[in-house]
Amino acid sequence: MCNEFQRNKQLKDAIEEFDRRGLALFKWRDGLVSNMDAQPSVRIRDSAFVVRLAGGALEGSMTTWAWPGPRGAPVFNFRSEGRDFSRSDRVLVLADGFFEYTAPKSAGVKLKDRHLFTMAGETWFWIAGIVKEGCFSLLTTAPGPDIAPYHDRQIVTFAPEAGLDWLTLSRPEADLLRPAPAGRLVARTLRRDGIEAGSTLPLWGGVGGEP
Repeated sequence: MCNEFQRNKQLKDAIEEFDRRGLALFKWRDGLVSNMDAQPSVRIRDSAFVVRLAGGALEGSMTTWAWPGPRGAPVFNFRSEGRDFSRSDRVLVLADGFFEYTAPKSAGVKLKDRHLFTMAGETWFWIAGIVKEGCFSLLTTAPGPDIAPYHDRQIVTFAPEAGLDWLTLSRPEADLLRPAPAGRLVARTLRRDGIEAGSTLPLWGGVGGEP
């Protein structure tokens, strides 16, 4: 499951792009945030930038990823099939990439292979989410053909102009919360068999510590 994503775009630049793309007017939920820097790695229980629809405007806030489950484990991914989200606090999470990890093929390597997924033809995209207890979780569905070789689930992603459909539910949920079609997501392997892309040396120091 997706337990890490990235947002390299500065929030100031992202908000300016909302207007250029003809998205709804933007406002901050609790006033301007102090940290608008990029987030190259967002992990469970970090705060990340999300937007919801309020009074016809996109309302942005920094929100913690993952609410506590019944047994205390963080709920960072939430299965979408068979659920009705019409009364949920629906949000869009701004990202420009997410990571999946797979078992290495080489014997003796404990550090998992790391793969970055981006959206073809876009510099950023939305991830569908809902908020409970003041925290968000990313919605998942069955994997599309781009994700299936890496994982048996995938997060629900939208192109920049398509995300508003999730906030307004202007289309049926079953049409929105679907796997990405072939070619929508682009995979790049950043680490394989303990070796970072562009390097010929294994990363001995990190063995065993990666999710």
